[in-house]
Amino acid sequence: MTHDQFFIGIDSGTQGTKAIAFSIQKKKIVVRDYSGYAISENRHGGREQDPVVWINACRKVLTTIISSPEVDSHQIKAIGVSGQQHGLVPLDKHGKTIRPAKLWCDTQTEPQCKALTRVLGGHDKVIQIIGNTIAPGFTAPKILWLKENEPQNYEKLTSILLPHDFINFWLTGEKKTEPGDASGTAYFNVPNRCWEKKILDAIDDSGQLDTCLPPIISSREPVGYISDKIAKSFNLPSGVVVSSGGGDNMMAAIGTGNVEPGVVTASLGTSGTIYAYSNTPVIDPKGEVAAFCSSSGGWLPLVCTMNVTVATELVRHLFEYDLEKFNMLAQQANPGADGIVLLPYFNGERTPALPQATASFHGLTPFNFTQRNLCRASMEGATLGLKYALEALKTCGISPKEIRLTGGGSKSSLWRQMTADILGYQVGPAMDSEAGALGAAIQAMWCWYNENHVKTGLKDLTDEYIMTNKKERCTPIPNNQNSYARIYERYLTINDSMAPVFKNKTFNIDA
Repeated sequence: MTHDQFFIGIDSGTQGTKAIAFSIQKKKIVVRDYSGYAISENRHGGREQDPVVWINACRKVLTTIISSPEVDSHQIKAIGVSGQQHGLVPLDKHGKTIRPAKLWCDTQTEPQCKALTRVLGGHDKVIQIIGNTIAPGFTAPKILWLKENEPQNYEKLTSILLPHDFINFWLTGEKKTEPGDASGTAYFNVPNRCWEKKILDAIDDSGQLDTCLPPIISSREPVGYISDKIAKSFNLPSGVVVSSGGGDNMMAAIGTGNVEPGVVTASLGTSGTIYAYSNTPVIDPKGEVAAFCSSSGGWLPLVCTMNVTVATELVRHLFEYDLEKFNMLAQQANPGADGIVLLPYFNGERTPALPQATASFHGLTPFNFTQRNLCRASMEGATLGLKYALEALKTCGISPKEIRLTGGGSKSSLWRQMTADILGYQVGPAMDSEAGALGAAIQAMWCWYNENHVKTGLKDLTDEYIMTNKKERCTPIPNNQNSYARIYERYLTINDSMAPVFKNKTFNIDA
């Protein structure tokens, strides 16, 4: 075995956990593994997972990675963790979970969002306090929901962690967080990078919550080192660094080299996100752009849509197609799906802020109601939502030079071209689609170098190790771009017409 050095990246997501080992010598991922799991959901918008399933999945993928013949376990230097954002992991005084975690896609907390916003003085005042609105996906309303709906569990609460913090706690025994993931809680002051007491007091003015939150460390700092128990369990040497880690979007930013202004990352995953690096906070008065910090020392203005591969997978499963047939039929349909437009709000929607919305196909006729058109419309509807998100970023001063794609949808050549045509920019996928896990490994490398007093900037590392796939870059096709510009205007008109219906409390679909 050579004197190679290895860095582990873990990406704990909504549908499963991935892990990769990155080789310094080979400058690439040498082994990867995945373990899937389910979401518990109800018709009222509740979506939860037991954090134990995350740990079990981490055990499985780490065992595979560390035991691989491609990896010298004694040369593993650091581990980085990427995690789904916003989830509430409530712990008792023994460090045990009190109840399942409420997830980022949980929309059950809309009443708590409205109540907190009202108590704090309204939408504009909340943005003035923290730089963000209080959205149903964020963590703050989940805490109030727990207090109001499960007071016996709230009484047991002594620690509040985010999903990636909880995995770091399992690895090290340390409870800490960093600005990137913390900025998605809605009780974090983004411009000043600190917990915001005004929000905490609006949830509970007893002061209990002040003692429940972990200390905030820099993104370049380690949470700690793996515990003796973990080292023994995986046959690892002592002293393996565990970096600060971060939210999945923050890690995917690193994993796509999005660590300087001008680069925009678009994620075609379960949800859709578009984000860009900034050297200064970007505050959106409308609250559509999340004023997040990055996990690289700067800021990461971001827009999230709730339904991307959610839409395509539901249609695909409805027709019982495999991915190849789904893509083939979508390819056969004309751009614009012969007039069909999908509002893809199967899980409600964060941007635009329509948490109670439902999905709807528009423009159906006896002549266009075909399987291939529905396949294409599901793909287009999700991408039109990302167009809305990109326009919101541009309104806040973000000037894209290039768009880098990540997520499962980026593997589709049809979807890549469609994204270029709809967004109006050249797009290119990252060389590796596992941007979250790769970003976590690169951040772990950055942290390890800092710990060992080696002067290395994060951009130096991304320039050396992160590559885009030049062969699969797509440039907008002028005719398609013009057609989609008109389709986008129709999409906006339909959305504006339906918004009052979605907001009407008497409008309820209970299948």
